[in-house]
Amino acid sequence: MSATSAPVIRVYEPALCCATGVCGPELDQALVQFTADLDHLRGRGVDILRYNLAIDPSEFAANPLVRDYLKVAGSAGLPLTLVDGVTVGTGSYLSRATLSRYAGLAAADAPVETSGDQPDELCCTPRGGGRHGLLR
Repeated sequence: MSATSAPVIRVYEPALCCATGVCGPELDQALVQFTADLDHLRGRGVDILRYNLAIDPSEFAANPLVRDYLKVAGSAGLPLTLVDGVTVGTGSYLSRATLSRYAGLAAADAPVETSGDQPDELCCTPRGGGRHGLLR
């Protein structure tokens, strides 16, 4: 990563039913979360793109690093995440916090991760905090 330019993040995904994988009768919650994370990061100005093997095969073929990775790991090794052309993740989707760190966002810009051990009734109350990030 260069101090003068923002990091470039590219995610190469296995063949999915649509561009995001968030379609069909049974949604994969990891894909739903990842799609939301990408939308959040794009909203913060992050240069992040995802490529689906079924829809964007030319993007896989055009990148020697991705081609070589697929020769070794196959599509079972996807997703593959690159930051400025360097492999930073393989085989699973990176969290919003991790992607935020790679994007160079300040810690205050990254989401607060909760332990998830709060009772559900505290989730959405003004004093509970919980998943909606309301006041504690």
